[in-house]
Amino acid sequence: MTQDHLNFIFIGISFAIYIGIAVKSRAGSTKEYYTAGGGVSPLANGMATAADWMSAATFISMAGTVALSGYDASRFLMGWTGGFVLLTILMVPYLRKFGKATVPDFIGDRYYSKLARGVAVICAIFICMTYIMGQMRGVGVVFSQLFGIGIPAGVLAGASIVFFYAGLGGMKGITYTQVAQYCVMAFAYTIPAIFIAMALTGNVIPQLGLIGNYTADAEVIPFFEKLNNINLELGFQEFTAGKLSKINMFCITAALMCGTAGLPHVIVRFFTVKNVGAVRKSACWTLLFIAVIYLTAPAIGAFSRVNLINNLHQTSYTEAPAWFKDFEATGQMAWVDKNNDGVIQYFGPAKSEIGSNSVFQGKAPAYPVYDAPEEQRIGSLGQRLLANKGDNSNPNELWFGNDIMVMANPHMAGLPMWVISLLMAGCIAAALSTAAGLLLVLSTSISHDLMKKIIKPDLSDREEVRYARFASFIALVVAAYFGINPPSAFIAKTVAFAFGLAASSFFPTLLIGIFSKRMNREGAIAGMLCGISFTIGYIVYFQFLDGHADQYFLGISPEGIGFVGMLINFGVAFLVSAFTPEPPQEVQDMVESIHIPSGSTEASHH
Repeated sequence: MTQDHLNFIFIGISFAIYIGIAVKSRAGSTKEYYTAGGGVSPLANGMATAADWMSAATFISMAGTVALSGYDASRFLMGWTGGFVLLTILMVPYLRKFGKATVPDFIGDRYYSKLARGVAVICAIFICMTYIMGQMRGVGVVFSQLFGIGIPAGVLAGASIVFFYAGLGGMKGITYTQVAQYCVMAFAYTIPAIFIAMALTGNVIPQLGLIGNYTADAEVIPFFEKLNNINLELGFQEFTAGKLSKINMFCITAALMCGTAGLPHVIVRFFTVKNVGAVRKSACWTLLFIAVIYLTAPAIGAFSRVNLINNLHQTSYTEAPAWFKDFEATGQMAWVDKNNDGVIQYFGPAKSEIGSNSVFQGKAPAYPVYDAPEEQRIGSLGQRLLANKGDNSNPNELWFGNDIMVMANPHMAGLPMWVISLLMAGCIAAALSTAAGLLLVLSTSISHDLMKKIIKPDLSDREEVRYARFASFIALVVAAYFGINPPSAFIAKTVAFAFGLAASSFFPTLLIGIFSKRMNREGAIAGMLCGISFTIGYIVYFQFLDGHADQYFLGISPEGIGFVGMLINFGVAFLVSAFTPEPPQEVQDMVESIHIPSGSTEASHH
């Protein structure tokens, strides 16, 4: 049996399970469509929330970012895990006690304004659309490698599957589908890590291998020392050294943390359990399930870095492993023979002086054809390579994306075929689970908060669900377009933009709404609009227009600017509310009642 046949079997079985659950759990009412009927157990909801949380950015891109960036990638680990603690302590118990089904629902009632609700809907659309772009890109990367097709075709295939089971089952179908997806992801992520840890370090626990000794190749040396030595020899910075400035590192981490606490698709998950007590239990289970994968990611990233260099650097292209040529064919990896010696060279910036040596000096690269014309052989990454053909000052001949490292890792380590197939199933589960949750939030924001609460209050339940499914279709079409034409070269960075938008809009508005009785609608609306407008403008300027890194405000990149947008939101909200009337007394009483511990075993409805 070939690897492709085994991949199809594993993924086919997992898809059959997901679709079967979606059909069996089909939503029959708006309550089941939005909150799964409110009867999900804390254990199941914790598993589903973890699956919703561990998107393609976590599963596919984060470990790849660790592999390439080393210490700097810890911004994602610290930001996303720390943010979940903020979410569970500061947000979800109070929002669950308030008893509303969506974030715009809370904002509309708390700030006694249809305009506030409308602004919240717009913010939710921007956040979720940016986030789902990254997921669609992840789906495209996985399907591209799986079926040997281009990323655009992979994105379209994944979008069709997500629409089927998310639009059909609503939150009820998604919840139980995500329980199955978490199980697939957990095994798919940890089993390859265990195999590779044993091969490289002799440890069965990947985390112990990471801090233990490198024992392969008859060497015994601390693993991080081995990794740092390899990097320095090839002209890269030490793996454990940071390149980002302290202020940029801080702002990116803070934006990811605060954005996490304001993400609508995660918050809504806690409305699927029975009461506030179940919310707290569910949050504990979620953190436990998330830790299984987040604590494994640094080990996978570091191991894949070593395996990549051991497998490819100074290897003759004619003797390169078959998996490398498979990744080349789909455009995920690429090689240009700059010195015409037929050997793959992988060097860092510090080796650029090699360009003055005779091996490169004065030679007009011939770029011989090995298996196919170069433009075909190097696939979609080729455009960047072909533009650098004549750059003899840089001897690096190997290019690859962050997002491919996790999928390439078991190939590089020579793991059994069934482990590779399991990993492929996990990659797809990660992207599809979060895409489904985001799609639901987008559809409910439009059907419930926009259509039902603002535009057409007399909508029946059936019409509301119909609008939700139509909104899902439109959202997926847009997300698929940006999955094919992403705003960033790798998934984690695209997703980071979504967190910045959430940090600059929802996080301050929700936090103040929960803990400040004095905050009024004028302040909340002004804060949201200023915070998210500033953040979107900054991201658009530097990602799509003519902005350059040397123009960053205080050296803060677009990934971290959401933290500044959040401060603007807070400042504008408090300033405007200080010069405008207080909220009505009943709203202040409502805020007060949210904080009362008594009755926390039952959700209070206002």
